[in-house]
Amino acid sequence: MRLAAAADAPAATADADSDRRLVRNGVVVQFSARPVEKQARELMEGDIADVRFRISDEASGQPVRGVVPGAWMDMAHVMENRAGSDQKSCKDKVSLYLKGVVGMRPMLDLNSYFVVLMNNDASISVVDPLVTMGGVTSTFATTLLKRPGADWARHDNTRQLFVTMPKAGEVAVIETDNFKVTGNVAAGKDPVRIALQPDQRYLWIGNNAAEAKDSGVTVIDTASLKPAGFIATGAGHHEIAFTADSRHAFVSNRQDGTVSVIDVARRSKLKDIRTGTMPLSLDYSTLSRRLYVADGKDGVVTVIDTEKLAVAARVTAKPGLGPLKVTPDGRFALVVNTAENRVHVLDTASNALVQEVPIPAQPYQITYSKTFAFVRALGSERVSMINLSSLGKGKTATVQSFAAGATPPSMAGNLVIADSVAAAANEGTVFVVNPADGSTYYYMEGMNAPSSNYRVHGSSPRAVTVVDRSLKEVEPGVYAGRVRMPVPGKYDVAFMLNGPKLLHCFSMEAKANPLVARTLEPLAVEFDQRSRKAAAGAPLALRFKLIDPATRLAKAGIKDARVLYYLAPGRGRSEAPVKEIGDGVYEARVQLAQPGAYYVHVGVPSLDMGYGKLPYFTLMATPAAATRSAVPGKG
Repeated sequence: MRLAAAADAPAATADADSDRRLVRNGVVVQFSARPVEKQARELMEGDIADVRFRISDEASGQPVRGVVPGAWMDMAHVMENRAGSDQKSCKDKVSLYLKGVVGMRPMLDLNSYFVVLMNNDASISVVDPLVTMGGVTSTFATTLLKRPGADWARHDNTRQLFVTMPKAGEVAVIETDNFKVTGNVAAGKDPVRIALQPDQRYLWIGNNAAEAKDSGVTVIDTASLKPAGFIATGAGHHEIAFTADSRHAFVSNRQDGTVSVIDVARRSKLKDIRTGTMPLSLDYSTLSRRLYVADGKDGVVTVIDTEKLAVAARVTAKPGLGPLKVTPDGRFALVVNTAENRVHVLDTASNALVQEVPIPAQPYQITYSKTFAFVRALGSERVSMINLSSLGKGKTATVQSFAAGATPPSMAGNLVIADSVAAAANEGTVFVVNPADGSTYYYMEGMNAPSSNYRVHGSSPRAVTVVDRSLKEVEPGVYAGRVRMPVPGKYDVAFMLNGPKLLHCFSMEAKANPLVARTLEPLAVEFDQRSRKAAAGAPLALRFKLIDPATRLAKAGIKDARVLYYLAPGRGRSEAPVKEIGDGVYEARVQLAQPGAYYVHVGVPSLDMGYGKLPYFTLMATPAAATRSAVPGKG
């Protein structure tokens, strides 16, 4: 590896490790990227790379802790052999990533996440949304299970995903670095619901066994990944909740009409609390320190004081209650009423129902983002969004909706209990699975409709979750992330710190892997990097080369190439014809109607090259007064 400095930055300190080491602004950054599974050889395409930045103070040598570095990886495209083109290309791309505009993304983003889909068969699909939802599908991995999954829980500290498999009587352990099953743990009879206690010490699995002696919860030690005990609690399906300090676990017993209180340290049942005829769901509020249990048959929410371990109140609603979830701030408990087509809002401070929100077509599931409650309905493809800021006594709840497909979930038949909506951290975006049409929809809060969707070929997703893949401080001053190298070639690795201010571009390479089968596409494309910026409303001459992948030479004489471009994440799609201007260089004149980030795709129908087959290009349109002409060769 070698170090490539940003164009306007001072050179790094030269020493024996100068190809991996940067000294600037009082800090030392040491960069490395190595294969996770095959340490003995060089990094190749298809490998999971362990990317690390070790940050220390230049003067003292002490690790720099608690910072939030950013890192991006992209192919180092250089269209012309210009002096300094490597550095300028990388720096220009970094400036676009830092705009914070949805859609202006690199090939690999170490500040992002994966979308994980639980399929109707014995498999899990892992999707990179930064590629997929931009118009180019990319299944990062497919994980095969022993039997179909029912529910899952993430352990973010150990980067593991646990999946219950009722027909196998086991929980699959999946490493989220490479999404491979590393083990299957015995989890009792008919394991369905799974929950990780707040301190992440134990996993709890609800066993929906037919016989009373086998019906309860299995506890798994997350350190040893071995069963730590079984507690018989009662008959029926089990939901699980915990106090914030992980001292007590609460397990509902649907057929017995009780909630069992369990001492976590001893893993023994303390008592059963009767909550009604049919307790369907329960959740804990960290604000009120109370447990809320919804009874579907009686239509009552039982409030349990978790200090006294006794019933504190019973709040009467209407029969038909289903899932209950406390808002992220603990202020309200929302409970769907499938029979009455509404959501009841319970104030956790007063233990009173303060609102009823009409939701049509049999609501059955609630998921939260930071600002909304997303409510799914069995009989409608539309997802309702309740604005959390509009909850409270005397207020009128604000409700919007959007369509996730055209078919209601009930048409899918066998649904799972895991959530079909998942929010992406800090982005204001959610992913919605429609099990009836087999698609996953990408929705940005504030839009009228999802911007795009993704289909898993050969499978139909039933649930979705998000796995964070951003850089983490794995030891003092060491910030690490893992990515799979998608293609061979040279990569720019952009690294950024806000305090102290530091922006730098490292360089690395992934070698071609002879074990990876590949079929060369008839074309490759290289865009002119000088066309990264344009004035909104002004014409832009966008230039690119079409390359023969076998010879790596420009390919002339293509007559039917066209360009598709649109405002991220999928609005205002337009097409433009392409003309050859000489030596395999082609030009399309596009006009970006408004400021924002744009995707550009090239297609050649005569070679069966649709818009999704070639790598896309991203560019930024800025207000006309702020940008000079971006036509290549003019400034």
